[in-house]
Amino acid sequence: MSIGIECPMIRENDDLPKIVVESILKSGHELNDLDVIGITESVVARSQGNYVTVTEVAQETERIFGHDATIMLYNPIYSRNRFAMILKGIARGAKKLIITMPWKDEVGNKVDHHPFTGLDYKEYYKEIVESESCECVILKTVFSEDINNPTAFNHWIMANHEKSPVSGYLDCTLHNRGYSSLSSTTYFHFYPLYTLHEYFKDKCEYGLLGSNKATEEKLKLFPSKKGASDVCSEVKKAIKEKTGKDVIVCVYGDGCYKDASSEIWEFADPITMPAYTNPELIESTPNEIKLKALIDSSASDAEVRRGLQAKEKDLKGNMKSQGTTPRLCRDLLASLMDLTSGSGDRETPVVLVKGYF
Repeated sequence: MSIGIECPMIRENDDLPKIVVESILKSGHELNDLDVIGITESVVARSQGNYVTVTEVAQETERIFGHDATIMLYNPIYSRNRFAMILKGIARGAKKLIITMPWKDEVGNKVDHHPFTGLDYKEYYKEIVESESCECVILKTVFSEDINNPTAFNHWIMANHEKSPVSGYLDCTLHNRGYSSLSSTTYFHFYPLYTLHEYFKDKCEYGLLGSNKATEEKLKLFPSKKGASDVCSEVKKAIKEKTGKDVIVCVYGDGCYKDASSEIWEFADPITMPAYTNPELIESTPNEIKLKALIDSSASDAEVRRGLQAKEKDLKGNMKSQGTTPRLCRDLLASLMDLTSGSGDRETPVVLVKGYF
């Protein structure tokens, strides 16, 4: 069972571990050993005050690129809450932005005619940049469908770097963990290359990746590993003291699943879980036989049961596991929890998963 746990409104400086434990116990659901308690990353960062302002983003931009910089901005995500505020801060701290905009971003959002927002992100981003008194150039046709292939970008740099010099390149790719695919290409030795990890390293290992719009002048960062780990440890300890049960606790972000209709990935965070207890379980993969295949190849239910009971403890490399999805329990649980809590107004930032392990 995956159960959304209602909690009170959680604000900065609230005692989050106490709120989580009290909400779980108040819910009336009996706890067992190895039940999983998931806490959405946003309330962890909010309770710990992990915010930055747009002006602070501008100051970080000047620190990294220098004053009155011209920045080549590569591969932004097309999102009002995920990137628009970041772009606003970068524009506030720069003189000129040259933005490359492939027809589809890293998680599947289209640059124009977006199925949900209806926005043309070329025009939207240009308006944001120019509203900060920053010159904006949109390169609309630099990339083919393969956004991870910077060959055409190379050609543009080779043709323009002498007449249009830049202060540096900023690769905004979400999931490269601080490594830019541009660093291995031919022409990027002309100017420094940075990623969004370079921002606010003292507040979060992932920099601006995974950040969200909080207000028109403030962003909430992704939780730091230490901040999230501390919450997990405190909740696990308190549940043990109050109930005697040894539960698993994690902090989860986007669930890394793809919507079949819009073809958009629900994965704008750098990782699915920034912290968790019991890594020997969370980092494992399910050890499962494909039940429907076993049913089709067995003469009776009793034979199916015998096949399940005879399952080996490790099916890696065994044909009995064919057809099962080889995802980590960490990512499977994050998907389950993200779908349970939702991204809107359900008021269930904590999820209790029973019977998973």
